[in-house]
Amino acid sequence: MIMPDRFPSLEVIALTGVTARQLQWWDEKGVVKPEREGHRRLYTMQNVMEMAVICELRRKGFSLQGVRKVMRFLQREFGKGLGEIVGRNSDVHLLTDGTHLYLETSARQIVDILKNSSQPILGICLSDAVRQVRADVVAKRKGSTSVIAPSDRRRARKTS
Repeated sequence: MIMPDRFPSLEVIALTGVTARQLQWWDEKGVVKPEREGHRRLYTMQNVMEMAVICELRRKGFSLQGVRKVMRFLQREFGKGLGEIVGRNSDVHLLTDGTHLYLETSARQIVDILKNSSQPILGICLSDAVRQVRADVVAKRKGSTSVIAPSDRRRARKTS
């Protein structure tokens, strides 16, 4: 029996828009480590939040190696995973100039980094990805049909 805080692969695919092959590959490479129940992979909410952020990083052009670098940075600097760092009510932004990574929560810190950088900076709001997947989980579990598929969300962003 699947507990409410664990998600089978098909539910994760519906929530994040990743493919079954991506889930398998990320598991094999240790990017996201699901629990096992026999041959089935079961994902925690923490796993699903991490995958939402990974998907956002990949959409912004990060290579898988770059994603791993971000994950190691977060683990090393904070001793926590993405889901723990990105709280419900905070805005956490990841900024990078391609060499350095910054994790900031205040607009002032972000502006300081932008002003003092001699290179272009890419910024990603990690909190938005986590909040969206949480909202999708709540809506799906309540039986709502208003959950926007990740592929539809991407299309909406491109057209707006």
